[in-house]
Amino acid sequence: MRRSKIVALGLMAVLLPASACGGGSQPDNSEPATFDTSPSGELKAWGFDNADDVGKARLDYAKSKLGQVTISLDATGFDAQKFTTRLASGDVPDVVQMDRQFVATYAAQDLIMPVDACFSAWKMDPKTQFYPAVTADVSYQDKIWAVPQFFQPAAVMLNQRVLDAEGVQPSEIDTSKPDELIATAKKLSTADGGKPTRLGFDAVPTGQGPLWLLSYGGRLVDDQGKPALDDPNNAKAIAFLKKLADAQGGYAKVKSFSDSFDFFGKNNQFVSDQVAAQVDAQWYVNVLSPYVKQVKLGAVPFKDQNGQPFAVTGGSAFVIPVKAKNPDAACAWMINLVTDEAWMAAADARAATLKKTPGAINTGLFTGSPSADKAIKEKYVTGSGNAGFDQTIQTFYEVVGNGKSLGASPAGQTIQSELNNAIVAALLGQKTPEQALADAQAAAMRAYDKIAG
Repeated sequence: MRRSKIVALGLMAVLLPASACGGGSQPDNSEPATFDTSPSGELKAWGFDNADDVGKARLDYAKSKLGQVTISLDATGFDAQKFTTRLASGDVPDVVQMDRQFVATYAAQDLIMPVDACFSAWKMDPKTQFYPAVTADVSYQDKIWAVPQFFQPAAVMLNQRVLDAEGVQPSEIDTSKPDELIATAKKLSTADGGKPTRLGFDAVPTGQGPLWLLSYGGRLVDDQGKPALDDPNNAKAIAFLKKLADAQGGYAKVKSFSDSFDFFGKNNQFVSDQVAAQVDAQWYVNVLSPYVKQVKLGAVPFKDQNGQPFAVTGGSAFVIPVKAKNPDAACAWMINLVTDEAWMAAADARAATLKKTPGAINTGLFTGSPSADKAIKEKYVTGSGNAGFDQTIQTFYEVVGNGKSLGASPAGQTIQSELNNAIVAALLGQKTPEQALADAQAAAMRAYDKIAG
């Protein structure tokens, strides 16, 4: 996600409290053989923070399906250290929302339950309910450990006003043709006194790094979940990113300039013509929709080096801690938050909100479920009257079915953090891509060994 924060994992802070409440080959409170689909009692949920109209509608829908359950919702954000501390103290919630990159970490420590039986009890097939790559995000050692939600694909958003002025066609913004892309980015870039005033192509390397690695055939983990940051193809991707940054003034200047963008405001980089093209997640279309009259948008899919469009999955998920007191209610609540009916209730709520805002554009919801996405698109994404916005929205719908998972690893968050460190070091010229990735691999393996070893 653009401008997303990499969660700072104090590894020992996560691991040491965990030793008091799990570990070994079998958790103390192993997965029930079956889940009761008529739960009762109290459900304690944690991590569903900052619920907007979409979230509140889904919460209301799930509550209506759990009539005999009293739901207590702790809406504070998930915190890794707090999670293990709560488990160690016995203050265990029944269900927790967290980033999917955490799921395998806690699965490897026997701190959460596998949920295959939960899906079976509610007759939901995760292989069809979710995009395959989304299910892969929460699969580890042949089990599914969480109920996933959302998939915000990335694509290349275009400032068509700038492209038109420079005589550049959208087809020339092609990530599968690196040499041509660098030349086009250089043509579209402007500077004043050596400082960038417009980026021809904002690759967002520390926000979309995994996308670039996978586009070159690289990977973050192997099939067993072990770190694989030293894959030679990863170095090829980072070497390209350095060439691209150097062609636009160098990474230090590019980063300083992009950090100055009014990303969420009225003087954002598309309104102010500070970018000609930028890699963005789908949600950013919503940010720009209030400025529809001030921008001229377009989009092209992000492609791998074979010319195939794709996107990298990511998002949040719900897990059940092994010591949950009411796993039946937790299972029922999670499932009823991600049914097609729950998502349509959310889409109805979003449409009602947009109806109150003159000129607002319905860009759809990207739920992680292909059937829900299709139904919502057919009902609500009916055209805004702005050809550029409509084409941009359609581009994201075209790539969402081509998702690739980063893979599930016990060291997932550490791998992401170390990858960013490697990218920055290489783009600044402090290390070669190979050296930076070797150092990142060593750090990621230390984390992996401490958790899964």
